[in-house]
Amino acid sequence: MKFHRLKTIRIGVAAIFFALIAALFLDFRNAFPPGAVRGLLWLQFVPSLLKFLNIAAFGTAGFIAVLILTVFFGRVYCSAVCPLGIFQDVIGFAARRKRKGRRFQSTRPHNVLRYAVLALTVLAMLAGGGLVLNFLDPFSGFGRIFSGLLRPVAVAANNIAAMVLEPLGMHAIYRVRWAVVAPVSIAVAMLTLVLVAWLAASRGRLYCNTVCPVGALLGLVSKIALFKIRIDPVACTGCRRCERVCKAGCIDVRNMAVDASRCVGCYNCLADCPGEAMHFARLLKPKVPDKVPQPQRRGFILNSAVWLLGVTGLAGQAQKIIQGKPTTVPERVTSPVAPPGAGSVAHFTATCTACHLCVSTCPSRVLVPSLLEFGLSGMMQPRMDFHSGHCNYECTLCTNICPSGALLSLHVERKKLTQLGVARFIRENCVVYTDNTNCGACSEHCPTKAVNMVPYLNTPGKKLVIPQVNPEICIGCGGCEYACPTKPYKAIFVDGNPVHKLAQQPVQKSVEKTVDYQEDFPF
Repeated sequence: MKFHRLKTIRIGVAAIFFALIAALFLDFRNAFPPGAVRGLLWLQFVPSLLKFLNIAAFGTAGFIAVLILTVFFGRVYCSAVCPLGIFQDVIGFAARRKRKGRRFQSTRPHNVLRYAVLALTVLAMLAGGGLVLNFLDPFSGFGRIFSGLLRPVAVAANNIAAMVLEPLGMHAIYRVRWAVVAPVSIAVAMLTLVLVAWLAASRGRLYCNTVCPVGALLGLVSKIALFKIRIDPVACTGCRRCERVCKAGCIDVRNMAVDASRCVGCYNCLADCPGEAMHFARLLKPKVPDKVPQPQRRGFILNSAVWLLGVTGLAGQAQKIIQGKPTTVPERVTSPVAPPGAGSVAHFTATCTACHLCVSTCPSRVLVPSLLEFGLSGMMQPRMDFHSGHCNYECTLCTNICPSGALLSLHVERKKLTQLGVARFIRENCVVYTDNTNCGACSEHCPTKAVNMVPYLNTPGKKLVIPQVNPEICIGCGGCEYACPTKPYKAIFVDGNPVHKLAQQPVQKSVEKTVDYQEDFPF
C-alpha cells in the first residue's frame, strides 16, 4: 500500500472539518441549517460524551465512534477531526515556513503531567464540577478563540463593507449587530490562543500530549490500537527524517520505537520516509531484536463531564425616556436565567462545556458568558443578559445548535410556553412613579402581554398608566427588561426559574369589526 497517501487523505479530511467548524463559529448570519450543524458536531468528543450521558441515543454517540476509531487506527481524531488540533497544525506549518529549516526532534513523554491533568479532570467531573474540563476541552477552547476573538473581527469587516456599499445602492452585504464585549471570556480566549500558538510554533503537538485531557485519554486507548505506525529495522537507514517531521516527538530511531500513546496520526513520517521503513501495520509488538519493552504507566478509567466559565457582557441601548434622577432600588435576582432548552440551571451547568457556539449563534446577543452567576464552577457558561438583548419569541437557534446536550431541542410552539423566569416590577424605579410621565416600553416589547399597563393615579389631571405583571403567562424572555430605560437599576427585571416551568397560554383578544356592506369599499 502507498502509505504516503494517508497524509494527503488526512489533510483533506482535516481541511473540511476545520473550514466547516470555523465557519460555524464565524457564521453571524445563521446560514447553517440545524441538521447540518448536528451532523458536523457529532464527532466532537467531549460535547458528544456529555450529551450521551443525558440522552443515551445514537445521535449523541459520536464519542463512541471516536473511541472505536482510536482502537483501530490510533489518535487520528486529533489530526483530522479536532478543530483545535488542526488549528495547531496550521500555526505550526506557518511557523516552519517562516523559519526555514526548523525541524522537530524526539522527546521524552511527559506522562506525569498529562495523566495528572486527565485524573484531575475526571475527579472534578465525578465531584460535580466541570471547571477543569471546560477550560481544557479542545472543542470549547477552539470555540472561545473563534467566537470571542475572530468573530468580532468578521462582524466589523462586514459592517464596514456594508457602510461603504450602502451609499452605492448595493445591499447584498447588510449590517449586523455588534458582538457583546465580555472581558473575562476574551481574556481566557487570548490566553488559550497564546499558549496553543506558542507550543504549536515551537514544540509541535506538545499541548495535545501534556495539557489536553482528551489527548491523554485517547493516548491510553491508542496503546491497544490494532494498526500502528512501526519502524522496519531492516529497511531503516537511520536518516532520521521521520524524527524531524514528527510533530509529536514520539519517534525514536535509535531504539526503533514509536510511542503510540503520543502519536497523533498525522502520517508525516510515512510520507517523508525515503526507504518506506515507516509502515502502518497490524502488529502487536514491534519487530525489534533484543529490545526490552519499557514498563507502561498505569492509566486511568474515563468518564468525562463538564461545567464552565464565562463573563458578563456590557452593551448599551438607545433610550426613549430620559429619567429625571438615577434609580435607587437594586434588582433582587434569586437565580440566573438559563437559556431555553436547558430545563434547569443544574442540568445546564453540569453539561455545558462553555464552547460559546450558542453565544455566536444568538441573533439578539442576549446570550453572554457568565462570570460568577452560576458559581465558580460555572464560569464562562452562557447566561441570559437582558441588559444586552432579549430572547426572540420564535427563535430556537441555540437549542438546535448545542453539541453537548446542555440545551435540548425545543419546538417553536413549546418554546413560546417555556417559562425561563418571571418578570418582577419595582414601582419605585419606574419613571411613571418618579417623574410622573408615561412610558410603556416594557408592555410594548412583551410578546405574551404578560406586562399590561393599568391606570395609575398620582398627579391630578394626568392620565398615567403603570405596568402590571401577570406571572402566569410571563415566559421570562427579557423583552421588558431590555426595553426599560431606567438606570442604573431597571424598573422591571426577570428573575430566573431554577427549573424551567410551563407558562399558561396567553389570552388572544379578538377584535370585532362591524362592516357596512352597503358602502362601495367596506375595507
